[in-house]
Amino acid sequence: MKIPQISVFLENKAGRLAHITQVLRDAGVNILALSLADTSDFGILRLIVDNIEQAKEALAGESIVSMVNDVTAVEVDNRPGGLAAILDALEGCGVNVEYMYAFAEHSSQKAALIFRFDHPEAAVQRLVEKGISVMSSGQVF
Repeated sequence: MKIPQISVFLENKAGRLAHITQVLRDAGVNILALSLADTSDFGILRLIVDNIEQAKEALAGESIVSMVNDVTAVEVDNRPGGLAAILDALEGCGVNVEYMYAFAEHSSQKAALIFRFDHPEAAVQRLVEKGISVMSSGQVF
């Protein structure tokens, strides 16, 4: 149950993020979720999009280097303690969370947590064993 995520390294300067979003907009690619982490020199933009191939092609056409990797999306109740329940389920199985980000719609009872695990298969197996809903690509958003 892998979700493709596209990552873009970008200079930490005015207009770079806007340019990437314009490229995706012009290609008809919808951004479903994103995370932006920065340092003093560069940032890492991680995106879940509705059409990964179209996004890669559009970015490459503008000489924007990107990379695709798989992440795991988990559905959780949109309430206090939702993330803690996921992390509690993973306790003791030797899986590390490399990074994560979340998407929750204010009016929804559910949220999606996007995880990059060091051992995704073990994480998914443990989550499923604990009755936690791991989402497929078509279920995200």
